[in-house]
Amino acid sequence: MDVSGGSGQPRSGNDEPAEHSADPTAPATGPTDHSGPEPDTPAPRADDAEETSAAGTDEPAGPEPQAPDAAPDHRSLAHSGIAKGEPPEPRPKEPGGGILMGRPFGVPVYVAPSWFLVAALITWVFGGQLDRVLPELGAARYLVSLFFAVAFYASVLVHELAHTVAAIRFKLPVRRIQLQFFGGVSEIEKEAETPGREFVLAFVGPLLSLVLAGLFYLAMKPVEPGTVPGVLLAGLMVSNLIVAIFNLLPGLPLDGGRMLRAVVWKISGRPMTGTVAAAWVGRALAVAVLIGLPLLNQSGVLGGSGEDVGGMDTVTDALLAAILAAIIWTGAGNSLRMARLREHLPELRARTLTRRAVPVENDTPLSEALRRANAAGARALVVVDADGHPLSLVREAAIVGVPEHRRPWVAVSGLAQELTDGMRVSAELAGEELLDVLRATPATEYLVVEESGEIYGVLSAADVERAFVKAMARPTA
Repeated sequence: MDVSGGSGQPRSGNDEPAEHSADPTAPATGPTDHSGPEPDTPAPRADDAEETSAAGTDEPAGPEPQAPDAAPDHRSLAHSGIAKGEPPEPRPKEPGGGILMGRPFGVPVYVAPSWFLVAALITWVFGGQLDRVLPELGAARYLVSLFFAVAFYASVLVHELAHTVAAIRFKLPVRRIQLQFFGGVSEIEKEAETPGREFVLAFVGPLLSLVLAGLFYLAMKPVEPGTVPGVLLAGLMVSNLIVAIFNLLPGLPLDGGRMLRAVVWKISGRPMTGTVAAAWVGRALAVAVLIGLPLLNQSGVLGGSGEDVGGMDTVTDALLAAILAAIIWTGAGNSLRMARLREHLPELRARTLTRRAVPVENDTPLSEALRRANAAGARALVVVDADGHPLSLVREAAIVGVPEHRRPWVAVSGLAQELTDGMRVSAELAGEELLDVLRATPATEYLVVEESGEIYGVLSAADVERAFVKAMARPTA
């Protein structure tokens, strides 16, 4: 943000934003590496992109510290999560996440390396089933199985695109779609503003999977059952039905959990209440999957005869159940953590975290600049021109690196970082908006200015990070 001008006479910011002494040479509390010429540290990410996925679960998208909007996650068996949260527009660079496959609706779609492992597993398992149904295929059955794996994940992509289109319709930025181990993830950077939009955003994914299952069922009608097209269509119908049903289970981080959250949010009037309820249901669901899935498979409810289940099959079922349960449990916990952080995020205010600063000119010796700062009870130095306009910020890490006996001979200009537009921060910024601005221009210190352009003080990224971590640890009321 370009806020230039000002008198050069700083207004006092918060004297003790992070419990530091008044000496500007004192390093910020907490272990901070002050060595190196470019100490830029990215600000915590707030919003952690909401992810809405297709059939599975939600991988934790915890803060980095990521500002919340590390978002609600919608995931599925073939998909995982609405993860919230991230950078401002325009964002400096686009996230990666695997092989870029395209940009439908302007949203990049990536295939994660883990997808190839799952595709190989599906090819092997489905190939074994084809050998029993169509033994005449021989080795060609694996080509058919590979086609099934690709078609299945194309269905998952359709599921994710449904979430994406809904998010775009609600003017929620979508960072990317990623196809990965247990499905897909749509990373939606902001949270829905109302419970009604949250419900719609979550429901459209399973709805599209149900529609696909219906279309594959209709396509099966004119096809001979014992043929390759018949087997493929049947497999795709069943798999999309499973994706839809699994995602509709009412626990975070699944789409059904998002829907439950929206309902409780609507009734209670508090999104946090909805998140807590849906997260605990999600944890109960994780336990149910861990115990119930192997039992259901052994009983033959999920297909096959219980008498045919051998030792290896039992281990495989237990392993699959454990992986699914872990993903659901972790996603539910992550949703709780992000919701708590989102509640406390407005407490992060540039005005209250800003260090008081004193203006000094380029040729001012460091020792003299520090004397003035100590006399004024300030903890930061701003280099200004003859008219009092800010030019650069004296880096705390650079001050620490100058021995005391050399400070009278070192000019502050040699320790300063030139100000860019992104390093000028409005004193009125708070919460997610503040973190977005800091993330757009990573630095260790920022000049905080009033709307008039008057210098208010200096904001340290270390102070923001500490305040962020404290907000994360603070219990929710």
